[in-house]
Amino acid sequence: MTLARRSEWTLAAVLAAEIAVFSATAPNFATAGNAAEILRLAIEVGLLALALTPIVIAGGIDLSSGSLLALAAIALGAIWRDAGWPIWIAAIGALATGAAGGALNAWFIARWRLPPLMVTLGSLSLFRGLAEGLTGGVDNYTGLPPHFLAIGQGFVGPIPIQAPVLVAAAIGTWVLVHRAVRGRVYFAVGNNEQAARFAGIDVSRHVAELYVLSGLAAGLAAIIYVAHLGQAKADAGTGYELTAVTAVVLGGTAISGGSGTVLGTLLGLAAMVVLQNGLRLAALPAELAGVLTGGLLIVAIGLPALRQLLRTDPRAGAHEDVMRNSQLAVLCGVILAGALIVAGSNWWLVQSLRRDLARPQMPPAASAGIEAERPGTAVVVGMMPKAKGDPYFVSCRRGADEAAAQSNVQLIWDGPTELDPAKQNEVVEAWITRGVNVVAVSVENQAAISTVLRKARNRGIKVLTWDADSEPDARDFLVNQATPQGIGETLADEAARLLGGSGEFAIVTASLSAANQNQWIGFIRSRLSEKHPGLKLVTIRPSDGDRDRAFAETQTILKVYPRVRLIMGIAAPAVPGAAEAVRQSGRTDVIVTGLSLPNMCKPYVHAGVVRSVVLWNTKDLGYLTVRAAAALARGELKRGDTSFAAGRLGRLTVAGDQVLLGRPFVFTKDNIDQFDF
Repeated sequence: MTLARRSEWTLAAVLAAEIAVFSATAPNFATAGNAAEILRLAIEVGLLALALTPIVIAGGIDLSSGSLLALAAIALGAIWRDAGWPIWIAAIGALATGAAGGALNAWFIARWRLPPLMVTLGSLSLFRGLAEGLTGGVDNYTGLPPHFLAIGQGFVGPIPIQAPVLVAAAIGTWVLVHRAVRGRVYFAVGNNEQAARFAGIDVSRHVAELYVLSGLAAGLAAIIYVAHLGQAKADAGTGYELTAVTAVVLGGTAISGGSGTVLGTLLGLAAMVVLQNGLRLAALPAELAGVLTGGLLIVAIGLPALRQLLRTDPRAGAHEDVMRNSQLAVLCGVILAGALIVAGSNWWLVQSLRRDLARPQMPPAASAGIEAERPGTAVVVGMMPKAKGDPYFVSCRRGADEAAAQSNVQLIWDGPTELDPAKQNEVVEAWITRGVNVVAVSVENQAAISTVLRKARNRGIKVLTWDADSEPDARDFLVNQATPQGIGETLADEAARLLGGSGEFAIVTASLSAANQNQWIGFIRSRLSEKHPGLKLVTIRPSDGDRDRAFAETQTILKVYPRVRLIMGIAAPAVPGAAEAVRQSGRTDVIVTGLSLPNMCKPYVHAGVVRSVVLWNTKDLGYLTVRAAAALARGELKRGDTSFAAGRLGRLTVAGDQVLLGRPFVFTKDNIDQFDF
């Protein structure tokens, strides 16, 4: 039995085990509706992985497919909206863009015989850079026709409309690789390219066609991606190329070429998608999928080497397995590493289960003088931050856990680890399948999330947004930490106070497409023109919610705009990042202010680099969101209410479809030590 076939059987067993475990532990996993969602999750990456399979068999690699997907998506949006062509012509334009990108890779690899790894690594940056350049990193193409969106969101009975595309692609790739003459050529090239050339095979032509096909697959995946999310954006498909490579290698295709199967790729893809979906439905950390997949991938890659070590010693002239001490050491090391991976994963799983089971039974907040309220059955609330690792949202979760303990709420806290609208959609889809009572989302991209939130509402699930809003018809209420106008005006007024009413300043934001931050910036501009004409905003730079990126962007600002006297960060990590850049520059004439967490900024506030921090109590925001979710699920909060009983926060104002926490607070050297969050 070949290694590829053994990998297929192994993956089939792993997949069966996943299905059995999640059927027993994850609500609504073993349903036709969830099977359809699993299939839909796999389609875009599946198309890329299928196209990559013959490339890897032929000894190549394509790391640019995810970025090419983004460029094709932007081409679709630009042709439809900006050029005014019909949406189906725009879709053809996306396919043409994908084919052109694949042809560019093919030209360098096949014509000039450059290493595929280096070529596609370069084109990865090229295609993503073009997508970002065409949109400025900000522009989103939304408002697409409903009949086009049906491609990514519609169903024919229980089957997603786009499913036949993946099935057709799988069958076509299987025939090409395993039944056509070309398939034998790919295996020959992968085993020994030079020998294939000596045998009279036109290697360059066959390799070139594979990269063009990969580009076409990226264009087709872009069409489905845009139709699914309802938007075309420059960050589409981020990381998809690595997921596709993982599926191919996990399926038994040798990364060095010469062996592999299409069925193996499909099984590898299914194992990853089912694992991700099952963990989300079981309310377990989705990061476990990466740990488990990574461990399985390491074992899959290491098996050939291990098998080579255990092969018969040719000098013995016999067919007995001979194991040296060094080979035994390697084998023990592999077994030990596998045991550590399994043990670590199980520990993580147990700890997560303990936390999730413990939250509803946490003791009431006696220190706050609030009696626990446990009316009726537990309300299941799925609460999602923009990025789980952001200290801002970590602080929000503390308040959310407190409210969950008081209100008989089973809180599921999940979301992407970085700013990623597509991942937010995946989480909400899983919660819909699970059947939570309330979905509460801090929205990264308004257009991208609104479609799936409407789907949740249509399924009878209550929807809240918090921190940042979706489109109004996609949710029941917005839990608003402060109005965008209040935030923008407070920031502008604080800048005017610190600069004495005149001077240049710059803004460091999280991302140029963040809906809530762009609203704040709009009100900052309005306030400047109305009240502070002496202030001039010279530039706005993104930090991607990363402190180091904010540090680098501030360094650039100080060099390019030497007359800037104030840096305003409007994302939690941006303020300390900017402050560190100012401190290291030695520029005592430049001060920092903005929106951040007090604990992140205290050293810089005491040092005089940061003069003030504008924010609200983030713990209160998380607390209010869960209290509002519980009240909404139980009918205690409804449209037309003008106030809302929010536990220890007292009665808060409800203005239309917004529950208001209050006005922003300004932290300074005089009061910042009074707060710990």
